[in-house]
Amino acid sequence: MDGPRVVPARRHGRDWLHVRLPDGRNIAWYDREAARVNLLDAEHEEEVLAALGPYLTGPVAVGPPPVPTPADLARLSLHPDDDLAPNRPGEALLVDLDRAPGPARRLRPDPRPAELAAQRTVGGTLDAMDGAGWHALHSLPLPGGHRVHHLLIGPGGLYALHVRAAHRQRVTVAEPQVRIGGRPPDPLLHRVRADADRAAHALTAEVRPVLVLAGARRVTVAAVPRGVRILTDADVPGLGRGGGVLKPADVEALYAAARDRRTWAGL
Repeated sequence: MDGPRVVPARRHGRDWLHVRLPDGRNIAWYDREAARVNLLDAEHEEEVLAALGPYLTGPVAVGPPPVPTPADLARLSLHPDDDLAPNRPGEALLVDLDRAPGPARRLRPDPRPAELAAQRTVGGTLDAMDGAGWHALHSLPLPGGHRVHHLLIGPGGLYALHVRAAHRQRVTVAEPQVRIGGRPPDPLLHRVRADADRAAHALTAEVRPVLVLAGARRVTVAAVPRGVRILTDADVPGLGRGGGVLKPADVEALYAAARDRRTWAGL
């Protein structure tokens, strides 16, 4: 092949199309969601647009890559050991199950696989919001062994989500107790608020607490809990419809801080 070739790639949750010369040198990339062709070498503009022609679906901006923001530079300088962005939903549970899978036979079912499945379900929904200006982080470590299950950052603000598995069970919420199926009541709302408060302290920004009851058949709320949103996993996409709270630059700056392990170490 004599001319440039188009190579698909995915970065930061976005689908990009790289344009490379036959010698492998990258000369441009097309960001579909931003509708922008970023040129690394202006001399090849005509060749780049010809190669991308079959993939362009409307008007696009063409020009050099945008100047990195301070948040971009902070992410680039972050040591891989300190970067929490690669954490998978339920990361702590995955590690725990690998270290101590438990006996094959036990009197009561191990609740960890169900909780892991619930966190994966919610985490997948949050990750799908990435292209709409939102960022999700998972399994953020807090001193003392606790974890923020999911942190969502975007135009509508910051949310700390605590997830509990409630597959096909009835749930009753009566401040501060949460009763799932036939289990004993648990003062769970204290924990949900405390985790959000610690996140707010770490990031010096308002973080709203959310309890997600994954798979619940029915949720009965005796009284509206103070400051805590009660959702099922089906309700989670609604968090991404909010806006008007944070500017894009603020979202990026908070995301850069939240993904840094050192942000959480001093709590």
